[in-house]
Amino acid sequence: MSTLSEISEALQKGRAKLVKTLVPQALEEGVPAQQILEEGLLAGMSIIGEKFKNNEVFVPEVLVAARAMNAGTELLKPHLAAAGAESKGKVCLGTVKGDLHDIGKNLVRMMFEGKGLEVVDLGVDVAPETFVQAAIGNDCRIIACSALLTTTMPVMGEVVEQVKSAGIRDKVKIMVGGAPVTDKFAQTIGADAYTADAATAAEKAVELLSCG
Repeated sequence: MSTLSEISEALQKGRAKLVKTLVPQALEEGVPAQQILEEGLLAGMSIIGEKFKNNEVFVPEVLVAARAMNAGTELLKPHLAAAGAESKGKVCLGTVKGDLHDIGKNLVRMMFEGKGLEVVDLGVDVAPETFVQAAIGNDCRIIACSALLTTTMPVMGEVVEQVKSAGIRDKVKIMVGGAPVTDKFAQTIGADAYTADAATAAEKAVELLSCG
């Protein structure tokens, strides 16, 4: 088995210590950092994302896999920076104002990072103007909003309006999600995409970014 396959396997099993051993080993073998990231870490996380979507693994497995991925990416960061590696795009993510739920949001962040996206995590209870400021300040091309309470869903509509007011609606895609949110609701407020789960959200984000 190649070192890259071993990295992917170790990540899927959540074996962070093994990932920390294998990543430097791959670098010593002369494998480029970008290739280790894509064919080792991201490949493993992609499999976990797919399994999660199909209910073959659950939140605890995703969390340990993400921890292993973070351990690997920390080791690769200096090498990726030196090679001038670019992320696939930036996303700012948060749970909307009035809502303090973060488990779904954190899962989405892991899946985004697992697809090679750079994530600006704004946390919970995020005001519409904060999403807009973060998108402008960090040059994010996607704003992803999460809500778990029906009472906070209208804030997502406010985010769309604020993005329009700021004059960046043509540059920024808006994604929405969370237990009470539906595709119909997303269309009503003028969002670009709704997805039912974290893995699909990551796939959709990559698709939106590749569409320009």
